[in-house]
Amino acid sequence: MKDISLVVLSGPSGSGKSTAVKALEDIGFFCVDNMPPAMLPKFLELVAQSSEIAKAAIVVDVREREFLKEFVPVYNSIKESGFKTALIYLEATDESLVRRFSETRRRHPLAAEESPIEGIAREREMLEGLKAHADRLIDTTHFNVHDLRGVIKDLFSGPVTGEKMTVNLVSFGFRYGIPADADLVMDIRFLANPYFVDTLKGLDGKSEEVKGFVLEGAPTREFLDRFESILSFLIPLYWKEGKSYLTIAVGCTGGRHRSVVIVDMLSEKLKSDIVNIRTRHRDILKP
Repeated sequence: MKDISLVVLSGPSGSGKSTAVKALEDIGFFCVDNMPPAMLPKFLELVAQSSEIAKAAIVVDVREREFLKEFVPVYNSIKESGFKTALIYLEATDESLVRRFSETRRRHPLAAEESPIEGIAREREMLEGLKAHADRLIDTTHFNVHDLRGVIKDLFSGPVTGEKMTVNLVSFGFRYGIPADADLVMDIRFLANPYFVDTLKGLDGKSEEVKGFVLEGAPTREFLDRFESILSFLIPLYWKEGKSYLTIAVGCTGGRHRSVVIVDMLSEKLKSDIVNIRTRHRDILKP
């Protein structure tokens, strides 16, 4: 049997599964939306017989309510048979899901006559077992369509084509919570805070004034050297072990000043022949 990559996408309604599956199509996956789990082994058998399909992706969610409980044993049997698989679970906060349903004026599939929040709670309960078996959780709360497409393409171009590892550097504010998809988290609240300088408070870490303030101290320079050294040691080891996508989250209090400066500095320092660097400033526009 030829080598096949199978990606399974799941998650609550409104979390971005349609965007994610379209991104997989763009990089050559044969995609099927809303497939009953019981049909998955037969589907893969047909794919294996095809001379034109090397990688496939399916979406599994609550639209197949009766079949959903069958998914985990079916998926485990597929993994045990030797298929290369990845179960990706897209997540988002209740508030963001409600907002998305409001913006699109769609009804939640489990709350036709109720408010979306009731359907969201019911759906989370139904998907709990599947989520526990996910190989990777991707929090789309703060993503736009382009962000999610970029993450999916980066995540699956490496394993399939043998391209560079993607290192995603994310600045964030602890005030708004740690990014759910972070593999490594660094707290830099020990650095002097520009927020308490009147002339810098209203600026962000992209400004030269804030950048100069953060970088002028000896502790910052020593921290950057030490942190870069640790990451330069770790990243090739993660790559060697087959990890194609690594998210490093750097946090300060509000996510607008110090973490932005440090992430931008790291993006320059960590460039190498084995990595693609992506940066995202999650909370830079927050008050």
